Amino acid sequence: MTKQLTQVSPHSPDWYRDAIIYQVYPRSYMDSNGDGVGDLPGITAKLDYIASLGVDIVWISPFFKSPMKDFGYDISDYCDVDPLFGTLADFDTLIAKAHSLGIKIMIDQVMAHTAEDHAWFKESRSSRDNPKADWYVWSDPAPDGNPPNNWMSVFGGSAWQWDTRRRQYYMHNFLVSQPQLNFHHPEVQQAHLDALRFWLERGVDGIRLDACNFHFHDKELRSNPPATVRDTATVSDVNPYGMQAHIYDKTRPENLPFLQKLRALLDEYKAVSIGEVGADDSLAVMAEYTAGGDKLQMAYSFNLLVPQCSSHYIRKQVEAFEARVKGGWASWSVGNHDVQRVATRWGGPSAPQAFAKLVLAMQLSLKGTPCLYQGDELAFAEADVPFELLQDPYGITFWPEFKGRDGCRTPIAWSNQDHGGFTTGKPWLPVSPDHLAKAASVQEQDKESSLAFTRAFIAWRRQHPQLLRGDIAFFDTQDQVLALRRDLAGERGILAVFNLSGEAQTVDLPQSAGAEQLQGYGLPGSAEGGKITLPAYGAWFGYVS
Repeated sequence: MTKQLTQVSPHSPDWYRDAIIYQVYPRSYMDSNGDGVGDLPGITAKLDYIASLGVDIVWISPFFKSPMKDFGYDISDYCDVDPLFGTLADFDTLIAKAHSLGIKIMIDQVMAHTAEDHAWFKESRSSRDNPKADWYVWSDPAPDGNPPNNWMSVFGGSAWQWDTRRRQYYMHNFLVSQPQLNFHHPEVQQAHLDALRFWLERGVDGIRLDACNFHFHDKELRSNPPATVRDTATVSDVNPYGMQAHIYDKTRPENLPFLQKLRALLDEYKAVSIGEVGADDSLAVMAEYTAGGDKLQMAYSFNLLVPQCSSHYIRKQVEAFEARVKGGWASWSVGNHDVQRVATRWGGPSAPQAFAKLVLAMQLSLKGTPCLYQGDELAFAEADVPFELLQDPYGITFWPEFKGRDGCRTPIAWSNQDHGGFTTGKPWLPVSPDHLAKAASVQEQDKESSLAFTRAFIAWRRQHPQLLRGDIAFFDTQDQVLALRRDLAGERGILAVFNLSGEAQTVDLPQSAGAEQLQGYGLPGSAEGGKITLPAYGAWFGYVS
């Protein structure tokens, strides 16, 4: 007899704990008008496909008015749609279609900085005594003309840019064209809350907070000390940003009261939040920002977005978060628009489809709300974008050792036709030839495809509430084998074992003795006498007492 599916109930205040998030990068999802750039009507046209995956929340990367120097993460109007992506009416249509399919919509909020051509910054830089003069982080130069401190930009170089209008420096944590807002000013906080209310009134169900620990800076502008351990999770090892301990330019204690204000607004609309945390100790910040039930509902970090990964490393990250969290909740993500695609990052340039299936099953078995990135359900590898076609300013700056983020942002191949069926025009980034063979239409015809597995595993997971809400514990195994147990009151425990390697593994696990193997999860593996045998990229799930 088939077990009843566990449904995500929107009426439960913590319904998001049962949910799966699916990230859409709108420039590259579907182009409806042939201009080579994806748009909101394109997303609407693919909502039936998204619903077929079994996900619950669609996080849409920024589609607001922007000069597009950082492709939407530089906003010039928080309350309007950029014409490149459509209109407010197009967004309303998208919301209505999503809700009719039982899908919730989460929008990206980039609060720490604006575009330099935002009306707020234009006014702020016009003089030192205008009404918005203190809405951004300004500073007089040091006596020798240098910036006021040693703070660095994530995208390279000093975090300070000289402005001839005010004869002062302004701060920018990312591009020079992304001036940092001064969150110590109460009017800045209120302006963001007002803008957020605009979207909540339109039916938005949640927000993803970009760089949510970057809101506040040290009022005294103290210089950062050198890092004692270099941060290579947030930035690559060729970036000097990782050489500082970022204790004064971000992750300031004043952020907590602001997150409480944000949560109070979201609670009015029963909306949820997930925060992106990039910090020297991201797990501690994740725990702090989700503790107490009065700040963020969820947070994720770059800790599982690292270049290489082992079972021991994954276990360490989850255990460290669980040890620190006080009633909060993680969202474990292994891919997004900022990092190399996981199939390549962890599996290598020729990772088989079996590896992608295994990683998905592992991710969806961790305690927390999974966040999937578009194309990972199709086992897409990182695309090779030649330098002359690069669009990402981050990659152009650090080429060739770091090629930027374009390789994970190439358009989705919906078919194996011209430009993957993404556009009738010239795509803003080339569609990867390797993706055409794995196009969605091709995989729709293959019952063994990664797409078929994604749909089946998500549906199978819903039959087992232990994998949604259960406590988590890990077992000692050899490297590249991850063994964990999920326990939920009133349900039998589930033991799950994953082989992250391309070679067969035999695991001595006495806890599996007498276990009942689950059926229907779609990965090879067997157990007998306290030993689990796993082929390459195999897994085993069983009920244990």
